[in-house]
Amino acid sequence: MTLKIKNLINAIKAVNSQDRPLPFSVYSSIKEQHLLNVPVVKPLFIAVLDGDKKLGKEGEIVCHAGDFIFLSDNPAINMRNIPKEKEYFALLIEFDYQDFDGIGAKTISEKSYSIGEISIALAKCLQQFVEWSQFSPKELWSLRRKEILHLLYHLGHKDILAMATPHKLGQKIHAILTEQPAAEISLTAICQQVAMSESTVRRKLAAEGTTVQEIKDQVKLGLGLHLLQTTSHAIVYIAEQCGYQSQSRFSSRFKARFGLTPSALRKTKAKS
Repeated sequence: MTLKIKNLINAIKAVNSQDRPLPFSVYSSIKEQHLLNVPVVKPLFIAVLDGDKKLGKEGEIVCHAGDFIFLSDNPAINMRNIPKEKEYFALLIEFDYQDFDGIGAKTISEKSYSIGEISIALAKCLQQFVEWSQFSPKELWSLRRKEILHLLYHLGHKDILAMATPHKLGQKIHAILTEQPAAEISLTAICQQVAMSESTVRRKLAAEGTTVQEIKDQVKLGLGLHLLQTTSHAIVYIAEQCGYQSQSRFSSRFKARFGLTPSALRKTKAKS
């Protein structure tokens, strides 16, 4: 492990131990995690700092420690997080679409991802982002995310702009549901917020290959996956936060989506 990566990991662990909202997430495990149908809702930057990450049905996309991958929105992608000597450890930063404004000319690419090496400049930028988040108000998070995008662009990773796809109706509905993931928001209420009729909403979502119910499941189970990866909350509490009346119902739906139960996922993070 290089010094730049070691310093970044130490900074992340120090800041992540604090009980406050942060503009990044940390996913780690000491045993391999094999997750199916993981939703990516917004452009997502993943810096793999220890272990390997494999994506795709056959694990055809590979990120080693010291690499990053930038993903565009994707309703379901398979992921394997593979520990090496000690653990799998990754820094995740989710970007809003407006973060990309003014960086460069938008590009179009058939690829839904961009891979690169974490250079010294990028590692220092990420470390500053992490350390700065200890005292920065949430209103300034977008400014520092834009700094990361500008740096990536000027380091030659111009294909990251292709990860900022145009807004879709499904993304708007996802954002609405994310505000109250445990609530049961009716189709009528959703249509009022997007100012469309029910038939128009159904037609537009069908064209995007999804439905309101699929987006609801994506929101609830995506939150469940995130909480299981980033907190030590009891599974029954996480189920409630995701809008499930029972832990067994949550566990059943979780396994159907991701291929393993919440308990099995938790076991990858704890020493036996």
